[in-house]
Amino acid sequence: MRTRLVTVLLALITAILVIPGPAATADEQGGETLHGQIRNPDDRDQGVEGISIQVFDGEDEIGAADTDSDGNWEVGLPGPGTYRVVVDQESVPSTFAVRETSLVSDGEAEVEVPAGEQRVLIVALERPDGGEAEEPASPTDEGAESDGAAEEEDTVVPAARGSFGDRFVQLAAAGLLFGLVIAVSAIGLSLIFGTTKMINFAHGDMVTFGAMVALVFSSGAVGLGNSLLAIFAGLGGAVLIGVLLEQRLGRTALIVAQWSSIFAGIVLATVLGVLGDSVGWKVPLWIAAGIAVVMGAVLGASMERYIWRPLRKRNVALIQLFIVSIGLALILRHMVLVMFGAGRSRYSGFQIQELVRLGPISMPPRDLVVMAVAIVVLVAVACLLQFTRIGKAMRAVSDNRDLAESSGIDVDRVTLYVWGLGGGLAALGGVLYGLNQVVEYEMGFRLLLLMFAAVILGGLGTAYGAMVGGIAVGLVAMLSTLWFPSQLMQAWALALMILMLLIRPQGLLGRAERVG
Repeated sequence: MRTRLVTVLLALITAILVIPGPAATADEQGGETLHGQIRNPDDRDQGVEGISIQVFDGEDEIGAADTDSDGNWEVGLPGPGTYRVVVDQESVPSTFAVRETSLVSDGEAEVEVPAGEQRVLIVALERPDGGEAEEPASPTDEGAESDGAAEEEDTVVPAARGSFGDRFVQLAAAGLLFGLVIAVSAIGLSLIFGTTKMINFAHGDMVTFGAMVALVFSSGAVGLGNSLLAIFAGLGGAVLIGVLLEQRLGRTALIVAQWSSIFAGIVLATVLGVLGDSVGWKVPLWIAAGIAVVMGAVLGASMERYIWRPLRKRNVALIQLFIVSIGLALILRHMVLVMFGAGRSRYSGFQIQELVRLGPISMPPRDLVVMAVAIVVLVAVACLLQFTRIGKAMRAVSDNRDLAESSGIDVDRVTLYVWGLGGGLAALGGVLYGLNQVVEYEMGFRLLLLMFAAVILGGLGTAYGAMVGGIAVGLVAMLSTLWFPSQLMQAWALALMILMLLIRPQGLLGRAERVG
């Protein structure tokens, strides 16, 4: 009975959250922008810094930007319309010249920007002596990929062309990709509910946290990045001390040891913050993703150890825990906003890639990598739950917490591991989602609604249900754009969740419970 009530409550809250309010302003939607990346023709992995880009509306200049160290530039626009983009030829290094393309002529281009669109403009360089450079993808070419053409919908839908069959296959592949990302992110949400019967509304912001951390360390960690790493090292040390020494130290000694680790992390973070840019380092994205997963696991374990476990010990009711989790979600979201800003960013080196064609399916290499990583992770989690001792303990606690405790299982430790696993998977899901879309402070909150739909569709409390539900939600969301506007893609996914509640309330893989 309790599981059904929680399911209905979750569906009600999800419906309330997804109901659109008044029309969002351009700032809330991300606004209309023009952006791009100017690469070195001799080394496509390197950008060219310091090139000035000016944007005009008629004869009036409305904005300008200089390319950063990765060659990226972005100019905010006052609204939709046709704009003239001018590349300052004097700012281009003397060893290069602006290449003439179908869009760019004599360093100028006319670009039409629809309402709510973040439009990509490709500006290519070449050697003045006519040296060959790779032909860039153009947003107007059929084989091009417009990474930044994210319209008012939160998820970019790939342009599918050709016959109905070709479009169906292309969108099915995109739906599988989207569903795998949702599944990786939603596993932790389902496992946490299974072991604690609590819905973690902060889970979406843990997804955002992972994406932002990977962005920081892959683009160069100075000041803020180093301080965050030090703080989480202190928190991780405190959690490990609790796990390893809880049975060996007295209560007072354990508290002193844990808080000493936390304060050491704070002191180190303060020192690194004072040193600022003098201590800087940068790692490839795959290493940054690993750091993000570890920090996400520490975040999840810390929340369980220092927030949720004390509240459970005080017999706080589930509805109060729901409210606390909503408060935590708001705190995390606004901390991310303050620390990282409200801008939209992309992982350097993965913005614009040549498409790989597999029959009617066209995908950039990064999306294929995302799919491969997600499949490997899902298989690894399934093996963990099915064949390892801790995995079997997690399933036992999820099935019946009281019976598992009476059987000798340390349910508090298992719950801590579940939160750590859930936090790490949420962070990894954020990195994969950021690779496929863009990184911004509300990305996890938008994905949270689809994660709710996935866990309800698959069955609350079962990791396998979250996997199946995530893939189903992703496929329905993408395939719905064959017949309906892409702005409704999330609505159809949530409609599938409501239909499942009416037909099979326990979900696809959930167990029916006796009521009364």
